Amino acid sequence: MVKSLAPERWLSVGESVRIGDGGLTVIAGPCLAESLDLCRRVAERAQAACAELGLGYVFKASFDKANRTSADSNRGEGIEAGLEILARIGREFGVPTTTDIHLPDQAAVAAEVVDLLQIPAFLCRQSDLLEAAAATGKPVNVKKGQFLAPGDTRNIVAKLDGFGAKGQMLTERGTTFGYNTLIVDMPGLEQMRGLGVPVCFDATHSAQRPGGAGTSTAGVRESIPAMVRAACAVGIDALFLEVHPDPANALSDAATQWPLDRFTEILGSAAALHRLDA
Repeated sequence: MVKSLAPERWLSVGESVRIGDGGLTVIAGPCLAESLDLCRRVAERAQAACAELGLGYVFKASFDKANRTSADSNRGEGIEAGLEILARIGREFGVPTTTDIHLPDQAAVAAEVVDLLQIPAFLCRQSDLLEAAAATGKPVNVKKGQFLAPGDTRNIVAKLDGFGAKGQMLTERGTTFGYNTLIVDMPGLEQMRGLGVPVCFDATHSAQRPGGAGTSTAGVRESIPAMVRAACAVGIDALFLEVHPDPANALSDAATQWPLDRFTEILGSAAALHRLDA
């Protein structure tokens, strides 16, 4: 089991989840909030699986995919419709929720609904966005840019501390390696956690091959279980997975979303490895 961080660095997400205290939390949901029915299906299965394994759970879905490869790609129904879906999921299932924001003026609006604000990897150095997220009083999860070394995230931590963030977490989601390829520096997880903040591993985005399909992102879904096992063996506080009942027909990230009917399977190995002594 990963060692607990200093209590002042624990991340309280909603009323039921605490990240950084030595346990493992799962952040999971579809890439895009395609519909309320889809989100209900995923939340129901994910919540049950996490409860069975004794893992914390946070539901995730995006209201807007602002960084699509092609301008013709589906971006979702927008912030109002997307946040309404997230609000319904939070109420109906009694789980904390999270979504990503792309502009400073989205922070306060999203914070009225979700319990954890996510900063996309491409925007991790945008000071105005970090400051706006911190100003909401909600905890902030920053995805490490594909262009950053693990040690460079110390500047993100310092910015959020300076902005008075009420809790922060760093997420590893792969590092650019040549063209259309990502790799994961597993020791980098330890480096980032050494900064004194919880660390999350985003397994599904780490399997991407950015732009690899021409007008969309490709990926290697079969590499996800091995990366999950490796990250849990190194020691993480949270595991991020995008999950869909029909990944091939998902409106975004079809190549790397994890099949919903195999969700318990992948969590079982993660939970077992996390419980091993560090």
